Amino acid sequence: QVQLVESGGGLVQPGGSLRLSCAASGSIFRLFTMGWYRQAPGKERELVARITGGGSTNYLDSVKGRFTISRDNAKNTVYLQMNSLNPQDTAVYYCNVVPYAGSTWGQGTQVTVSS
Repeated sequence: QVQLVESGGGLVQPGGSLRLSCAASGSIFRLFTMGWYRQAPGKERELVARITGGGSTNYLDSVKGRFTISRDNAKNTVYLQMNSLNPQDTAVYYCNVVPYAGSTWGQGTQVTVSS
């Protein structure tokens, strides 16, 4: 069972940037495709970006060109660099394996984009 701890969220103005981090436990972390998910109030959780163990990436259309997912397998950490943030990006952001297979969610990190 992978344990996940997200950090790096906060309040940012429209057009601003944040970098999220997700620290994962487990010696086989590098074998998993990892993703960043988000859940806005009243909406279902959605997959925003994913990265394979080898570094291939995919993004939700609405974040392409603005968000960049990366990973450091030596540190068991996944990152999400978020630029040009807009209010529609406001949500709690979580990381987890992809596809989601029932593993426990971390506490998430709140991202609020507001002027």
